[in-house]
Amino acid sequence: MTFWAYVLRCADDSYYTGHTDALEASIGAHQSGELPGYTQRRRPVTLAWSQEFPTRLEALEAERRIKGWSRARKEALFREDRAAIHALATPPSERALRLRSGRTDEDNEALPTSVRAEPSRSTSPPPP
Repeated sequence: MTFWAYVLRCADDSYYTGHTDALEASIGAHQSGELPGYTQRRRPVTLAWSQEFPTRLEALEAERRIKGWSRARKEALFREDRAAIHALATPPSERALRLRSGRTDEDNEALPTSVRAEPSRSTSPPPP
């Protein structure tokens, strides 16, 4: 049996993430409003993304993982933009620190031995 994790785009431009063993039937049930809950008040819905999984557990894990993602990261998933998905996995506060410091993910390698930090050149003596 095949299982799917999926994301629907709702009429109010929000996203609904779920998993199922019958993708077409689930989309139809969301579209018709027969499923009470989030999508019932936000129809029509369209399929933004889906992926097959061999087990229900894997589909459920994907659903839970994606539910925690930002809107931007979900949209990168829809575009299949792996670089953006990876970049958006870093919390915004950490991304801001990396941008200010000039550090990138490629900077994980050690600095060459010819690059050394120099002590601060202060004109006043250090405090006692």
